[in-house]
Amino acid sequence: MAIKKELLDILACPKCKGDIRLSKNEDALICDKCKLIYEIRDDIPIMLIDEAKKVESTDGL
Repeated sequence: MAIKKELLDILACPKCKGDIRLSKNEDALICDKCKLIYEIRDDIPIMLIDEAKKVESTDGL
């Protein structure tokens, strides 16, 4: 089950408070500004900065 658009519209990056987007395979939320990936586990976005993964480029995600 994918994240509903209504939820995605109200979520923000916990670090910069900026916009986030859903990854192409819909298993993570991405903040392009911070270059952080927040995993989605069991249909729940894990929006903890300490658990986010850093990426060099978010172009392919």
